[in-house]
Amino acid sequence: MSLTLGLETTCDETSAAVVADGVRVCSTVVRSQIDLHAKFGGVVPEIAARAHLEILNAVIARAMEEAGVTAEQLNGVGVANCPGLIGCLLVGVAAAKALAFAWEKPLVGVNHVHAHLYATRLQQGTEIDVRPPAELWPALGLVISGGHTSMYWMDGFTQVRRIGSTIDDAVGEAFDKVAQILQLGYPGGPLVEQLARSGDPGAIQFPTSLLGRESLDFSFSGLKTAVLYYVNGSKGIQRDASALSRQELADVAASFERAAAEVLAAKCRRALDRQPAKSLLVGGGVSANGTIRTKLLDLGRELGLQVFLPAPIFCTDNAAMIAGLAAHELQSGHQHGLNLPVLATV
Repeated sequence: MSLTLGLETTCDETSAAVVADGVRVCSTVVRSQIDLHAKFGGVVPEIAARAHLEILNAVIARAMEEAGVTAEQLNGVGVANCPGLIGCLLVGVAAAKALAFAWEKPLVGVNHVHAHLYATRLQQGTEIDVRPPAELWPALGLVISGGHTSMYWMDGFTQVRRIGSTIDDAVGEAFDKVAQILQLGYPGGPLVEQLARSGDPGAIQFPTSLLGRESLDFSFSGLKTAVLYYVNGSKGIQRDASALSRQELADVAASFERAAAEVLAAKCRRALDRQPAKSLLVGGGVSANGTIRTKLLDLGRELGLQVFLPAPIFCTDNAAMIAGLAAHELQSGHQHGLNLPVLATV
């Protein structure tokens, strides 16, 4: 059995995990910073980096304890070194380098966004999914989160080519901004989804953008603005969300959610029309949204395509996906030295 320790500090979750054989999650510890950033309505990079520094050692110790493993039993240390907030990345990468050096273990830097796609392979408990990875390829990958909305062509978990991305707001960012417009609070995604459950998704036909006929890029700025104009008035701020009834707010949330899901499915369909695939892999925090999951699963059934979604616990940022992809990299013969860089963008 191969054991890998993973570290995740790209944004506002401090996480460590131990994964066996690149698939079975032995432990996963995540410390959220929501309370620190809620009053600002979003993540403050300096506060996030300092919080990682304060808590990371304790999170690592907890993950090792819960997995019941020692440093000697580990086969490698994986860490997210890109993309993300530069100060946050530095904390995690410095810790991983120190541990790899002290424990004399291989070090693997992992692309955090690619790891979201690998999260579809993670298993909890004692059973390991033995489905041959070859059955997945070629695959279309879709990462939907607060910072990323990107589409990839994949011939393997280490053979990933980006074919589309957002030109403005990521879909998760749009959820957060709509939550602000509706005066729901932070983080916005779960709050919008909760409100939308009692709304009519067909109540409001918000305009959406698919960009050009051939484009595989995304744009959610217009959808967000359409919600703003609907709630506040098209000629400036004539009112705010407090002027709407609870049912009207729920209808706005449900209609926005439906429109966002339709855009994501339409772009996947466009990519698959251009080049067939055996599967669709979806990851990122927004992949936990029930409406979006249903829409993409429906697309898969319509096209006769396997759709793989992470378990909800592995949708948001977590170190288990980092450890899993790092193990896969090690198995493929890839590792890095102590000069591993951090990259805010890739």
